[in-house]
Amino acid sequence: MNIIEPDHEGTNLRIGIVQARFSNEIGSAMLKVCTDKLISLGVHTDNITVATVPGALEVPLILQEMAQSMQYDALIAIGAVIRGETYHFELVANESGAAITRVGLDYHMPIANAILTTENDEQAHARIEEKATDAAVVAVECANLLNRLWSEQAIDDFEEFEEDE
Repeated sequence: MNIIEPDHEGTNLRIGIVQARFSNEIGSAMLKVCTDKLISLGVHTDNITVATVPGALEVPLILQEMAQSMQYDALIAIGAVIRGETYHFELVANESGAAITRVGLDYHMPIANAILTTENDEQAHARIEEKATDAAVVAVECANLLNRLWSEQAIDDFEEFEEDE
Protein backbone atom coordinates (compact mmCIF):
# COMPACT_ATOMS: atom_id res chain seq x y z
CA MET A 1 0.00 0.00 0.00
CA ASN A 2 1.32 3.42 -0.93
CA ILE A 3 0.16 6.05 1.56
CA ILE A 4 0.90 9.67 0.78
CA GLU A 5 1.36 11.58 4.01
CA PRO A 6 0.22 15.21 4.32
CA ASP A 7 2.98 17.68 3.45
CA HIS A 8 2.65 21.14 5.00
CA GLU A 9 5.94 22.55 3.70
CA GLY A 10 5.15 25.69 1.74
CA THR A 11 8.62 26.53 0.49
CA ASN A 12 8.58 27.29 -3.25
CA LEU A 13 4.77 27.22 -3.45
CA ARG A 14 2.98 30.13 -5.11
CA ILE A 15 -0.38 30.98 -3.55
CA GLY A 16 -3.05 33.33 -4.87
CA ILE A 17 -5.68 34.78 -2.55
CA VAL A 18 -8.91 36.52 -3.55
CA GLN A 19 -10.61 38.47 -0.77
CA ALA A 20 -14.17 39.74 -0.99
CA ARG A 21 -14.30 43.24 0.50
CA PHE A 22 -17.99 43.08 1.47
CA SER A 23 -17.88 42.60 5.26
CA ASN A 24 -14.34 43.93 4.93
CA GLU A 25 -13.52 43.92 8.64
CA ILE A 26 -13.98 40.15 8.69
CA GLY A 27 -12.26 39.58 5.34
CA SER A 28 -9.27 41.71 6.29
CA ALA A 29 -8.86 39.87 9.59
CA MET A 30 -9.07 36.54 7.74
CA LEU A 31 -6.48 37.70 5.22
CA LYS A 32 -4.04 38.58 8.00
CA VAL A 33 -4.50 35.22 9.76
CA CYS A 34 -4.24 33.31 6.47
CA THR A 35 -1.09 35.04 5.23
CA ASP A 36 0.56 34.70 8.64
CA LYS A 37 -0.15 30.96 8.56
CA LEU A 38 1.14 30.62 4.99
CA ILE A 39 4.38 32.33 6.01
CA SER A 40 4.69 30.06 9.07
CA LEU A 41 4.35 27.08 6.68
CA GLY A 42 7.31 28.38 4.65
CA VAL A 43 5.55 30.22 1.83
CA HIS A 44 7.69 33.24 0.94
CA THR A 45 5.88 36.58 0.98
CA ASP A 46 6.98 37.20 -2.62
CA ASN A 47 5.06 34.03 -3.58
CA ILE A 48 1.74 35.25 -2.16
CA THR A 49 -0.49 37.36 -4.41
CA VAL A 50 -3.60 39.03 -3.00
CA ALA A 51 -6.43 40.44 -5.10
CA THR A 52 -9.58 42.01 -3.68
CA VAL A 53 -13.04 42.16 -5.21
CA PRO A 54 -16.28 43.83 -4.14
CA GLY A 55 -18.08 40.69 -2.94
CA ALA A 56 -18.33 36.90 -2.89
CA LEU A 57 -19.97 36.68 -6.32
CA GLU A 58 -16.92 38.29 -7.93
CA VAL A 59 -14.42 35.93 -6.27
CA PRO A 60 -14.80 33.00 -8.73
CA LEU A 61 -14.01 35.11 -11.81
CA ILE A 62 -10.70 36.29 -10.38
CA LEU A 63 -9.89 32.78 -9.13
CA GLN A 64 -10.54 31.55 -12.66
CA GLU A 65 -8.15 34.11 -14.15
CA MET A 66 -5.49 33.24 -11.58
CA ALA A 67 -5.91 29.52 -12.26
CA GLN A 68 -5.79 30.07 -16.01
CA SER A 69 -2.51 31.99 -15.66
CA MET A 70 -0.82 28.81 -14.33
CA GLN A 71 1.27 31.01 -12.02
CA TYR A 72 -0.07 29.47 -8.79
CA ASP A 73 0.13 26.12 -7.04
CA ALA A 74 -3.05 26.78 -5.05
CA LEU A 75 -5.65 29.47 -4.51
CA ILE A 76 -7.64 30.69 -1.52
CA ALA A 77 -11.02 32.43 -1.42
CA ILE A 78 -11.66 34.66 1.60
CA GLY A 79 -14.72 36.62 2.67
CA ALA A 80 -17.99 36.51 4.54
CA VAL A 81 -21.62 36.22 3.51
CA ILE A 82 -23.83 37.10 6.45
CA ARG A 83 -27.55 36.32 6.39
CA GLY A 84 -29.80 39.31 5.93
CA GLU A 85 -33.55 39.57 5.76
CA THR A 86 -33.85 38.50 2.11
CA TYR A 87 -33.19 35.48 -0.08
CA HIS A 88 -30.03 37.18 -1.40
CA PHE A 89 -27.94 35.36 1.25
CA GLU A 90 -28.79 31.95 -0.21
CA LEU A 91 -28.14 33.13 -3.74
CA VAL A 92 -24.70 34.56 -2.94
CA ALA A 93 -23.65 31.66 -0.71
CA ASN A 94 -24.78 28.95 -3.14
CA GLU A 95 -23.61 30.55 -6.37
CA SER A 96 -20.19 31.63 -5.11
CA GLY A 97 -19.54 28.24 -3.50
CA ALA A 98 -20.55 26.30 -6.61
CA ALA A 99 -18.51 28.55 -8.89
CA ILE A 100 -15.39 28.27 -6.70
CA THR A 101 -15.66 24.48 -6.78
CA ARG A 102 -16.13 24.53 -10.55
CA VAL A 103 -13.00 26.64 -11.09
CA GLY A 104 -10.91 24.22 -9.05
CA LEU A 105 -12.21 21.22 -10.95
CA ASP A 106 -11.96 22.88 -14.37
CA TYR A 107 -8.35 23.95 -13.84
CA HIS A 108 -7.17 21.05 -11.64
CA MET A 109 -6.24 23.68 -9.07
CA PRO A 110 -6.64 23.32 -5.31
CA ILE A 111 -8.83 26.13 -4.01
CA ALA A 112 -9.43 26.53 -0.29
CA ASN A 113 -12.86 28.09 0.08
CA ALA A 114 -12.77 30.23 3.22
CA ILE A 115 -15.82 32.32 2.45
CA LEU A 116 -17.78 32.21 5.67
CA THR A 117 -21.56 31.83 5.51
CA THR A 118 -23.04 32.79 8.85
CA GLU A 119 -26.26 33.95 10.44
CA ASN A 120 -24.71 37.05 12.02
CA ASP A 121 -21.54 39.06 12.61
CA GLU A 122 -20.83 37.31 15.91
CA GLN A 123 -20.68 33.90 14.22
CA ALA A 124 -18.40 35.29 11.53
CA HIS A 125 -16.00 36.83 14.07
CA ALA A 126 -15.92 33.56 16.00
CA ARG A 127 -14.80 31.66 12.85
CA ILE A 128 -12.12 34.03 11.52
CA GLU A 129 -9.11 32.35 13.11
CA GLU A 130 -10.03 28.72 12.46
CA LYS A 131 -11.34 29.15 8.90
CA ALA A 132 -8.44 31.34 7.72
CA THR A 133 -5.84 29.06 9.29
CA ASP A 134 -7.50 26.00 7.76
CA ALA A 135 -7.52 27.66 4.33
CA ALA A 136 -3.75 28.19 4.44
CA VAL A 137 -3.10 24.61 5.55
CA VAL A 138 -5.48 23.17 2.95
CA ALA A 139 -3.91 25.21 0.14
CA VAL A 140 -0.36 24.11 1.01
CA GLU A 141 -1.27 20.47 1.65
CA CYS A 142 -3.35 20.08 -1.52
CA ALA A 143 -0.79 21.90 -3.68
CA ASN A 144 1.91 19.54 -2.43
CA LEU A 145 -0.32 16.52 -2.95
CA LEU A 146 -1.17 17.48 -6.54
CA ASN A 147 2.47 18.30 -7.30
CA ARG A 148 3.49 14.89 -5.98
CA LEU A 149 0.78 13.05 -7.91
CA TRP A 150 1.71 14.87 -11.10
CA SER A 151 5.41 14.17 -10.67
CA GLU A 152 4.74 10.48 -9.97
CA GLN A 153 2.54 10.33 -13.07
CA ALA A 154 5.26 12.02 -15.13
CA ILE A 155 7.81 9.47 -13.92
CA ASP A 156 5.42 6.60 -14.76
CA ASP A 157 4.75 8.09 -18.19
CA PHE A 158 8.49 8.48 -18.85
CA GLU A 159 9.23 4.90 -17.78
CA GLU A 160 6.45 3.59 -20.07
CA PHE A 161 7.86 5.69 -22.91
CA GLU A 162 11.35 4.27 -22.39
CA GLU A 163 9.96 0.71 -22.35
CA ASP A 164 8.20 1.32 -25.66
CA GLU A 165 11.40 2.49 -27.34
